[in-house]
Amino acid sequence: MAHRPSTKRRKTLLGGGAVVLLVGLNAPAALSFVQEQYHAYEISRPEYKARYGSWQQLPVPDGFRLNAIHAALLHTGKVLLIAGSGNDQRKFDAGTFDTVLWDPAGNTFRRIPTPEDFFCAGHSQLPDGRLLVAGGTARYEVLDGEVKRAGGGMRVKNESPDKAVTLRKGTVFRSPSGVEYVSQSDVTVGRAKREFTISYFGSGQMKPWRTKVTAAEARVFVEARREGPDALTTEAAQYKVLGLKAEEAKNVYGIAQKLTTEKQDFQGIRAAYEFDPVAERYVPVAPMKDARWYPTLVTLQDGRVLAVSGLNDVGDVVPGDNEIYDPGTRKWSKGPFRYFPTYPALFLTQGGRLFYTGSNAGYGPAEKGRMPGLWDLTRNTFQEFRGIADPDQLETSASLLLPPAQDQRLMVLGGGGVGESELSTGRTALIDLKEPVPAFRKGPSLPQGTRYLSGVLLPDDSVFTTGGSRQYRGRDASDILKAQFYDPRANALRPAAEPTVGRNYHSEALLLPDGRVATFGSDPLFGDKDNTRLGRFEQRVEVFTPPYLHGAGRPRPVLGQGPRELDQNGRATFRTRDAARIEKARLMRPSAVTHTTDVEQRSIALGLTRGADTVTVEAPLDRTLVPPGWYMLFVVDRDGRPSEAEWIRVE
Repeated sequence: MAHRPSTKRRKTLLGGGAVVLLVGLNAPAALSFVQEQYHAYEISRPEYKARYGSWQQLPVPDGFRLNAIHAALLHTGKVLLIAGSGNDQRKFDAGTFDTVLWDPAGNTFRRIPTPEDFFCAGHSQLPDGRLLVAGGTARYEVLDGEVKRAGGGMRVKNESPDKAVTLRKGTVFRSPSGVEYVSQSDVTVGRAKREFTISYFGSGQMKPWRTKVTAAEARVFVEARREGPDALTTEAAQYKVLGLKAEEAKNVYGIAQKLTTEKQDFQGIRAAYEFDPVAERYVPVAPMKDARWYPTLVTLQDGRVLAVSGLNDVGDVVPGDNEIYDPGTRKWSKGPFRYFPTYPALFLTQGGRLFYTGSNAGYGPAEKGRMPGLWDLTRNTFQEFRGIADPDQLETSASLLLPPAQDQRLMVLGGGGVGESELSTGRTALIDLKEPVPAFRKGPSLPQGTRYLSGVLLPDDSVFTTGGSRQYRGRDASDILKAQFYDPRANALRPAAEPTVGRNYHSEALLLPDGRVATFGSDPLFGDKDNTRLGRFEQRVEVFTPPYLHGAGRPRPVLGQGPRELDQNGRATFRTRDAARIEKARLMRPSAVTHTTDVEQRSIALGLTRGADTVTVEAPLDRTLVPPGWYMLFVVDRDGRPSEAEWIRVE
């Protein structure tokens, strides 16, 4: 009789065979596992970290995870993470808006009551340390094929010079043919303008008074009460406003030309708030004249803030009506007229002009407002700068005012074609505004075409870049798990440690007071390489520790007791035991970043005088170089190792 192994032995043999078979069938997976283990070992080595830096994912408690659309560093050292509705229409419909305040020092979080949908708002640092937040979302987009009821912009006219009129959301407008449309938000129309003119006969006698009344006008988005072709129109007509009293009915009416079922874009709001970092709450201020979604807010040399572009209350790009916020009065006034696509990258340059790098976040025609140039606000003139490589791929590119700000050199990195274009570029370009004839010059190329790249200025004058994707919103699983350092003096890129979390659309990165870099957000369109599953918003937080905080040797320099403000000469003296080895000092403005757009961050080189146990720093008095506000003061030793920042205010 043939020998039969015992049951126990048979199971062992079968198990061993299964293991052999499993290894055979999964050799690529096994190899991948080994490679991952080796990579984990490699990046944990002190020598690796000292050369490339390191990444760490931070634990975020469930109750504080959010879709970070905006990130701003406050002078308290905390980071304001704003989601609003967070690109989630269910939250928008429910009126649930989110803001979280993160304290990196202890990795603690606090939820902040959020009064408006600040999703895709603009923000800017104010001189007293508050953060101005303006604009946001009034209505989510409806894509082609999904619009069921005709809609569009209604111009509401008021011919009464005696009183303004407010029409509440739900007001009905009736066309001459009897089709009714309903307003989707409140709208206030001011009083008509009345002008008197007097004429004279040849003998000097006066003619009777002549009165001219110019109707006031405002816009509101309307939608047909019922579905169907009867509500479609492309012809101008006057619409009756239902529900008005007899006198108002004579003076108030609507005019619309195009009411269709074409794609309806996002619509903006006029609301503006200041976030108080001490009280940790939003404080309402006067609203803007124009509603804005995707606007850029840029601080000017006098501490006022210019609001530019955005989608308005009917979903059109604001045609060029810019406005200026005065933090003293907390009110807005008319700014210089100029058109830009949404989220234009505008940098305050020496002398007070704004440089537009051409970087933007998308909305607007491909042939309008895309050319880089220097904008003189006083004269409202714009000097174009042509010659940048891949000028058709500036959308979703990153832009920086390179350190130190005194050099007046700007850099553009990556970008893609307009809209959902498959084009992306690895181009970097530089322009030196101090040259007699400034012109774009080629910089080192990125490893591949990159949209949504984040760029962060570091205290050692290098630039850290990370993330992005090759395709629009990470399509085709094209997130780029790479990071680089750019050296402005050598005009060269070198690799940094690779992040573990992909970042594309709706992602942010900013410098922390301890010299690390925090990254947030990402909103991929799809969740797989075949683009068959919808993407999920990235809520993990990952922090990069640069090489200057790794490695053996001396500890980082320490700044001791010192003032909280620069004196009238731009100076401040701090006690320190490390005076002898401190080589340079930098004043760094805190970030307010969204959609790859951060026009706040800048690094200013300071004069440095060493004493026996003190250092005195001296900042330029030119407010076009150093706009008023709170700054991080770093000192850096001869090994390139920075101190932790001290916060100091520039009046």
